[in-house]
Amino acid sequence: MELKRVVVTGLGALTPIGNDVPALWDSLTKGVSGGGPITRFDATKFRSRIAAELKGFDPLNYFDRKEMRLLDGYTVYGLVAVDEAMRDAGLTDENIDKSRMGVIWGSGMGGVTSLQDEIIEYATHDRTPRFSPYWVPKVIIDICAGQIAIRYGLRGPNYCTAAACASSAAAISDAFNLIRLGKVDAMVAGGSECAVMEAGIGGFGNMRALSTRNDDPQTASRPYDKDRDGFVLGEGAGTLVLEELEHALKRGAKIYAEVTGAGLSADAYHITASHPEGLGVISAMRQAIEESGMRLEDVDHINTHGTSTPIGDISEPKAIVGLFGDHAYRMAINSTKSMTGHLLGAAGAVESIATILAIKHGIIPPTINHFTDDPDIPALDFTFNHAKHREVNFALSNAFGFGGHNVCLAFRKY
Repeated sequence: MELKRVVVTGLGALTPIGNDVPALWDSLTKGVSGGGPITRFDATKFRSRIAAELKGFDPLNYFDRKEMRLLDGYTVYGLVAVDEAMRDAGLTDENIDKSRMGVIWGSGMGGVTSLQDEIIEYATHDRTPRFSPYWVPKVIIDICAGQIAIRYGLRGPNYCTAAACASSAAAISDAFNLIRLGKVDAMVAGGSECAVMEAGIGGFGNMRALSTRNDDPQTASRPYDKDRDGFVLGEGAGTLVLEELEHALKRGAKIYAEVTGAGLSADAYHITASHPEGLGVISAMRQAIEESGMRLEDVDHINTHGTSTPIGDISEPKAIVGLFGDHAYRMAINSTKSMTGHLLGAAGAVESIATILAIKHGIIPPTINHFTDDPDIPALDFTFNHAKHREVNFALSNAFGFGGHNVCLAFRKY
């Protein structure tokens, strides 16, 4: 069968460095850090007392108090980002058949904040258990996809993807495939995360995954720097509206970029550590490029997973060199997590937005907070500390997750 072409017609974001897409892009190009002391709770006793929290965001500007009783933070964040993307795409009851538009949403942690709060409430009161009748539909990881569909009346495929920090990238991959197979005309795809809470900071902190640069939170996320000591936990959401090309053209939609390929693989190596030679990453990138009908030397830019962890920041560049050879040194590489922090399951969608906008505007956002070269990392062009103007025709966005999940998404200038 002839596969359909898939394009991006809407973007939405809620991040630690911008509460919508224009603000996010402005911060990315200026090299703004989202790191800061944790304000959500008293983190005094924790190893890591910093995070990349949302700033100036009040959910009551979007939902009334009655609605908020039904929604975990990760669903709130998702609905806000989707609202921006749907408005940006210009989709209405008149130009979309809602039975042929669906939602695939990714999250690594789901409603973990509501789960924690409900357990604390039960454990600290000596009385008949009083669990909220809403806590199950607040916590389950698929509920954000369901809430989005309910809000917009989208009756197409609807489910969640859970692949840890690759979850929203997997959602975009699945949506891309459904459209090009002709099963739907358009999809909402993305992910959200709301894990800056006691259990999130405590759990990741005791794994030694988080930076403990508590006195300097704005420079704590240091991908590819010799003195990196872990990631900065972030929160928020990212959304793409994907659409079949002819459908988008027929309604006169603006087109940001074309989605041309998606590669998925497993390291099959370790529950948290990436494969030291990046074998799964190589496979995912190769699949995405081949599916796009492109050559290795056609890749201009890679937005890497680049979390600022000691092991992961070595294996991914090694995988890039292992696949691309000499061309690895001619591409513009970056890690926008240096600015946003690590949004876990939402990272793949937010970084896809950054990759798409790099194609659209011909600007590579920087990898900030680089002070010292690491001799164990290949000397690629990591776009350290300052944005770079460069034409980008074909780019990749990488996302990896605990359990060895790898997703690579390929985008091309339309």
